[in-house]
Amino acid sequence: MYSFESRIRYSETDAQGRLTAEKLIDYFQDCSTFQSEDGGIGVEQLRAQGLAWIIVYWRVEIRRMPRLGERILTGTFPYEMKGSIGLRNFFMKTQDGELLAAANSVWSLVSTKTMRPVRIPAGITRAYPLEERLDMQYDARKITVPASGGQMRTPVVVKEYHLDTNRHMNNGQYVRIAEGFLPDGQDPAVLRIEYRRQAVLGDRITPVVFSDTDPDGAASAAGLQQNRQEEEGTPDGRTGDDLPRTVCISLNADDGKPYAILEAAY
Repeated sequence: MYSFESRIRYSETDAQGRLTAEKLIDYFQDCSTFQSEDGGIGVEQLRAQGLAWIIVYWRVEIRRMPRLGERILTGTFPYEMKGSIGLRNFFMKTQDGELLAAANSVWSLVSTKTMRPVRIPAGITRAYPLEERLDMQYDARKITVPASGGQMRTPVVVKEYHLDTNRHMNNGQYVRIAEGFLPDGQDPAVLRIEYRRQAVLGDRITPVVFSDTDPDGAASAAGLQQNRQEEEGTPDGRTGDDLPRTVCISLNADDGKPYAILEAAY
């Protein structure tokens, strides 16, 4: 297991002083990046080999978002590597050991020349000791977008500040865009994010929002949400019955096909 300690910064919080979903994803992504850098197989080493890791899927189970100033521990470890695919868990805990969030993720190693998957070299596999996977739900990485009922929102043009070292839009930036269409004042119990293709500089992304859908993630979120409401209630006084069960946001290209899909279950 690899981990690092930190403290929730003001710049990472929302209007209620809680960590945002985008920054939670950033913490997880940073943790795996630190592990790779410290293991000698970081961004520059992979680039020299014409390789890069691309995120394919997230499932994040949120028990409680940490608040401004809280000291946290973020950790990660891979539990399976096969072919071009790496499967990796993440977690965030308080200093006292309270589990705040747990995640499963699917990554693909690709050639930077062709952007097609390549088999993981033995040298990379050896650098990542495998561990037993976390006790959480593991689901199919395919998110189904409802056939109708979506509302198109104002498009976002990919700017230089959206990009990462691969010159693609960073995976956390998709979450940042989609997060603006989630219910105010209430954190989702489960976030699922599927990445289907890479957006690059100048691409236009059109969010299409589907509310009150009922995909597979809603049932698994119900228990987490019930526990959380019993512990802390909802900030704006709403009950679970008042909240949408799920929100699905498809971040589409001009051809109508998604770059990424985010599903939030409450």
